[in-house]
Amino acid sequence: MTTLFGIDRLLTDPTLRGALKGKRVALLAHPASVTAELTHSLDALVAAGVEVSAVFGPQHGVRGDLQDNMMESPDFTDPTYGMPVFSLYGEVRRPSGQSMHTFDVMLVDLQDLGCRIYTYVTTLLYILEAAAEHGKAVWVLDRPNPAGRPVEGTRLREGWESFVGAGPMVMRHGLTMGEMGHWFIRHFALDVDYRVIEMAGWEPAGPGFGWPAERVWINPSPNAANVNMARAYAGTVMVEGATLSEGRGTTRPLELFGAPDIDARAVIAEMHRLAPEWLTGCRLRDIWFEPTFHKHMKQLNSGVHIHAEGAWYDHAAFRPWRVQALGFKAIRSLYPDYPIWRGKDFKYEYTDDVLAIDVINGSPLLREWVDDAGAAPGDLDALALPDEAAWREEVSDLLLYR
Repeated sequence: MTTLFGIDRLLTDPTLRGALKGKRVALLAHPASVTAELTHSLDALVAAGVEVSAVFGPQHGVRGDLQDNMMESPDFTDPTYGMPVFSLYGEVRRPSGQSMHTFDVMLVDLQDLGCRIYTYVTTLLYILEAAAEHGKAVWVLDRPNPAGRPVEGTRLREGWESFVGAGPMVMRHGLTMGEMGHWFIRHFALDVDYRVIEMAGWEPAGPGFGWPAERVWINPSPNAANVNMARAYAGTVMVEGATLSEGRGTTRPLELFGAPDIDARAVIAEMHRLAPEWLTGCRLRDIWFEPTFHKHMKQLNSGVHIHAEGAWYDHAAFRPWRVQALGFKAIRSLYPDYPIWRGKDFKYEYTDDVLAIDVINGSPLLREWVDDAGAAPGDLDALALPDEAAWREEVSDLLLYR
């Protein structure tokens, strides 16, 4: 059975399209915003007769042309259709009042990775808040969460909100974008005309464990190259706050971590010694890699590749946030004085005077656990397990796909 994403259902259901008749429609999209036939959603909507009056692009742009983090995109005019294209990762993060006047209904068609820090989630919140303020409607054309339903990580603590932390969610939230919109509306008490065009045939616990096997994977951002990355991302993204390389500048970014001055084999052995129960569901492989850009560029790095795929993959057992936390802990155990964390001089997503690792985790809790020589794996579980249980309970009534 072919899974129909929200865009596919909108295009094939005249009743759904009929509700847009006479409306000026904006599209928030990126390179992975394609139909089952791999037609970009903008082209498909225009061909279907939808009056697209504006396009909005998230981080990395509508085209996905900007490789690294924190690279801003400008506004421009679409060269094919002539409508304005507004960047939500340039001069502004939130849509301006001027751009909000260009449409009546905003269609949000973004492929997410199921992780709090992935900025498309925050962009959805900012769109909903602006729509509530300006009396606009928002439709999410829903897409799968490729990381599936498992929930993991501590919740973002009050005062740690940022562009990579829109609210008190856990790191791996288990929701689709459509479901997350419902949570935002309830949590922030937004009065907005909101609708989810649900998928048809998506089985979160099906053979693909979140990603339908028959659908082609297209990078939603330049370094989201495959489903293995999407599964590992809720852990490996933390390496952005470390001096270690997360594999940017290689062909497998955010599936691995390493540095020139560590011994990956020793790190893996120490991870197994410290908490073997955290490593079930995946396979760790020691590798060598040389980034062509970014951290440790043109240096040979000893690294750990996380394989959440193949015969070793157990969807229910794999816990990427704990796997990466354990990687940090093993390095701290083997090399007590190793400078794991990037300093406050590195302004992560436009924050000031805070450590990037704390911004990413939404609190200092994980870093403090890593750096405390006396802290055991059970101590991190004691922080995370109550948060994970509370989150599952909080969102249980919002799940659109069972």
